[in-house]
Amino acid sequence: MSSDPTFYFFPHKVLIITAIVESSLKITYAGNTLKLYIKYMVSIRCKMVVKAELDKLGLHYGTVDLGEVEVKENINAAQRDQLKIGLLRSGLELMDDKKAMLIEKIKNVIVEMVHYSDELPKVKNSDYIADKLAFDYTYLANLFSEATGITIEQFIIIHKIERVKELLLYDELTLTEISYKLNYSSVAHLSNQFKKITGLTPSYFKKLKRKRLTTLENV
Repeated sequence: MSSDPTFYFFPHKVLIITAIVESSLKITYAGNTLKLYIKYMVSIRCKMVVKAELDKLGLHYGTVDLGEVEVKENINAAQRDQLKIGLLRSGLELMDDKKAMLIEKIKNVIVEMVHYSDELPKVKNSDYIADKLAFDYTYLANLFSEATGITIEQFIIIHKIERVKELLLYDELTLTEISYKLNYSSVAHLSNQFKKITGLTPSYFKKLKRKRLTTLENV
């Protein structure tokens, strides 16, 4: 019996069947949709190429981001091979399932670290992630940037700023307390990074959101 991976879509989750050995199935859950990761997908033109190749195969898809595609139905080994060949013609590379799952694990570790921890770890982000996933950090960093087009550190910064926004709106901590909680070296460091990402200072962001909430309450 073939051990090629086959993908099955169900209403509530996607199952990736990675091996069939003596009628027993090794199943890994991958969320509500099947995510494919594509290397060298760095422009709008690349997104158009990917959509065209998916359309050729009659596959239905949702979000198509740089480096990442959500597919909403079954993909068998033959379809995957055809997609891989089609993408290669345009200089794009479909990543194998183990690497795709590892990228999801990297993202999950970062989201849990930033959004669901009382305080960020006091060790380096690189050491924390490498230890959690039991992989060399350089390998993880290269894999992540090739697939997503951004570095792990940039991904962390994006989520830290989202967390800052949440904490500002909760209005339970001062900016100094938030900077300490999220391992910023100073309030100035936090403020500079916040403005670089959002175009606003933390105080102006908070004031703006408060004004919008007040306006909505008065409607």
